Order: sequence, then structure tokens, then C-alpha cells
Amino acid sequence: MADVFRRDEKRIEKSERKSVVALRKLLGKTGSDSVLSSFSTFPTKVNFETQDEGEEVVLFLRQHPIVNVPWIILVIFALTIPSVFGFFPMIADLPDTYQFVLELMWYSLVFGFALAKFMSWFFNIYILTDERVVDVDFINLFYRVVSTAKIEEIQDLSVRSSGAFETFFNYGSVFIQTAAQVSEFEFLRVPRPDVVAKVINQMIDQEEQEKLDGRVK
Repeated sequence: MADVFRRDEKRIEKSERKSVVALRKLLGKTGSDSVLSSFSTFPTKVNFETQDEGEEVVLFLRQHPIVNVPWIILVIFALTIPSVFGFFPMIADLPDTYQFVLELMWYSLVFGFALAKFMSWFFNIYILTDERVVDVDFINLFYRVVSTAKIEEIQDLSVRSSGAFETFFNYGSVFIQTAAQVSEFEFLRVPRPDVVAKVINQMIDQEEQEKLDGRVK
């Protein structure tokens, strides 16, 4: 499992920062700590390798589960295809052993397709902490790209939720322009994009206020 889910039991508990307390009042506790959760505020079981001591995970996000429906339907349909192999003379005339091998190859391809789709959804995650945004892009089992940007580096923010489908299920995309090495972060088809944008704007305001007041978080 990706180390973004690594739970370090030795991390030292400290009193929460003022900015985190304000965010807790704004958000409360939403979502669950389930490994399949796509929207969770202040998850207790999510840490990542480069997380600083005292840095709090505010939001944990994946794409809305509804985005999996099209490929699930496709997989279900593909699983029924071997039942009609007998209607094709080229396949029906093959020995039973060959037909069995052909069906086995077909089911293996369908399983591989389903596994790749699920892993892409499961391991492509977005994290907001009280200090930065984190975007984990899963490429394959052996390669992923983790991009981060400090809250103070965020320059612009936009939300896009188009069509009746996205509006009905309340999901959309959040685009974050930054002055970091990665100039744009794309939180694609995440649940409650308006809430995500509201949290980011709140953190930006807190960061600016703390600079003006000379306070430490």
C-alpha cells in the first residue's frame, strides 16, 4: 500500500494550531476513515511520508465513486461475452480445451482491465493539510508522482462542475494555480468541490492574516 497511508505511531501529539481549530469549526467531521472513502475531513488514519511533525491533514479526497460506474458496467458486459462464443463457428468448432483456454484468456483480460481501473481510482488521491496541497498521481505499481505546494504559493483557484450529472451527484473539479514547481494542481471530479474551494480559501486567508500579525500557526 502506498506510504501516503502509512500511520506512524511514534508521531508526537501536540496541541492543535489556531488555524486547525478554525478549520475544525468550519468543517466538522465529515466522511469516514474507510480505506475506500472519497471525501474525509480530518482523517485519523492518513499520513504521508514527507508530512511535517504537527502538520494536520484537513481533507482527504479521491474522485467521486460514481466515476467508476461506466467501467464497472463495461466489465459486467464483458463477462457475459464468453456465453455467446458458441454462436461463432470459428470458436464453436475448436476443441473444448482450446475453447477453455480462450475463455480463460478473455476473463484474465477483463480482470486485468478492472484491476487497473480500480487501482487508478484508489491510488490517485488529493490531500489538503493546513500547510500545503498534495497531489498523488498513480502511474503503475512501481511509479507514482507526488506533487506538493505550500498554501502561501497558491495564486488562483477555480471550480468547474458542468452538466446535470455532476450537479446531481455534487462533484466537480478544482483547479489550483500556484507559484510552486508544479504550476497547476487538478483535483479532478472530487465530491463537494465547493467545500474544497471554501477550505482552500479559508487557509489562504489564515496564512495571510498570520503573516500580517506575525503569528506562528
